[in-house]
Amino acid sequence: MKRIFGSILITLLLVAPVFAQQPAPKTTAAQDGFVPVDAPLNQQDTIPAPRLVAAAYGFIWVVLFGYLWTVRSRLGKVEREMEAVGRRVAAGRK
Repeated sequence: MKRIFGSILITLLLVAPVFAQQPAPKTTAAQDGFVPVDAPLNQQDTIPAPRLVAAAYGFIWVVLFGYLWTVRSRLGKVEREMEAVGRRVAAGRK
């Protein structure tokens, strides 16, 4: 199952750039130069940057805390196993 999933993932990663490429739009003489825009032409053309940045930072913090929680739980499991092995070794020496 892992091999099938891995081969599908590799195939998608190799084929995705081919489908992502789009032909370059044709420009006219007026579009070749930079023309500054004072305000957005359409309200739908704006991107809510503060909300997106906050969501990105929130996602990173959630992932970081999730990772730290998993490391803490795995470390606790290893510590419990080491204590059990220590008790077995101590009991065997007596």
